[in-house]
Amino acid sequence: MKIAVIGAGAIGGLVGAKLALAGEDVTFIVRGANLTAIRDNGITLIAADGSRQTTRNVKATNDYAQAGPQDVVILALKAHQVEAVANDVPKLFGPETVVVTMQNGVPYWYFHQHGGALEGTQVKSVDASGVVGKMIPAERVLGCVVYPASELVAPGVVQHIEGDRFPLGELDGSISERVNRVAACFTNAGFKAPVIDNIRSEIWLKLWGNLTFNPVSSLSHATLVDICQFPLTHALAAAMMTEAQLVANKLGITFRVTIDKRIAGAEKVGKHKTSMLQDVEAGRAPEIDALVGAVVELARLTDTPTPHIDTVYALVKLLAQTMEQERGQVRMQSVS
Repeated sequence: MKIAVIGAGAIGGLVGAKLALAGEDVTFIVRGANLTAIRDNGITLIAADGSRQTTRNVKATNDYAQAGPQDVVILALKAHQVEAVANDVPKLFGPETVVVTMQNGVPYWYFHQHGGALEGTQVKSVDASGVVGKMIPAERVLGCVVYPASELVAPGVVQHIEGDRFPLGELDGSISERVNRVAACFTNAGFKAPVIDNIRSEIWLKLWGNLTFNPVSSLSHATLVDICQFPLTHALAAAMMTEAQLVANKLGITFRVTIDKRIAGAEKVGKHKTSMLQDVEAGRAPEIDALVGAVVELARLTDTPTPHIDTVYALVKLLAQTMEQERGQVRMQSVS
């Protein structure tokens, strides 16, 4: 299949590299150093066991029109980066083009084919202007939840750390020919890509941890195991997850694990810095609204009080504003 991957960062690079190695026709839509590196040298994947594979059988461009119509478009940017490219994405569309959204958090299409009183509601936290929903119609979308961890270690070089699951689902819960086709493509590339009939439930399961541990880690500069083992932040995490669970329940979502199990799972990851903490330390704009702000928005839509989530959201938003104003980064520095 002809597959365009928008973004060749940690996840886009991993997915695009493995699809290309499996023989798919992959075009990376990228800019800057990544564009130059992939054009000149292809893309290199360092596997979890340290082995390296390089494929030069890929294309790279920053010109959407030059890439032309694709069978599949993989949107591998962070949620707050999507609006900037939304007007160009339709240049990749043919009559049957499918878009696989790989953003963490609440997606812009959440209420499309959701049913109930909130059917069609715009999630303003992730699509304030409405341009994303207009230019990337939800009818083209397959939902996807990203579980692997990887890192862009150099332009055009991605290191796979662990994980291989990319659950996929139609927004209406149907098991369509197109979702099966994309799942088979991912499976052939070495991923686990189960087709599920409630993609929103899977989104919430991952979001449950992200909305809690990402902002708390970015504020405390603590790793997952530290947050889980420190009594006060363990209690805070449980309170935030309880509030989120109430919001999800009102939207028809049930969780297949308990809060205690979810926290224990995070603790087992160990001394891991969340992506939001990594962004804060690097001086990059952290991914706040899709992970936390959107949950606050859904809480207001469902008349659910979320005092702990609201407080953490206010603090991490202020941190991001301060970083932007000062053009700075925030990281722990040893005084010894």
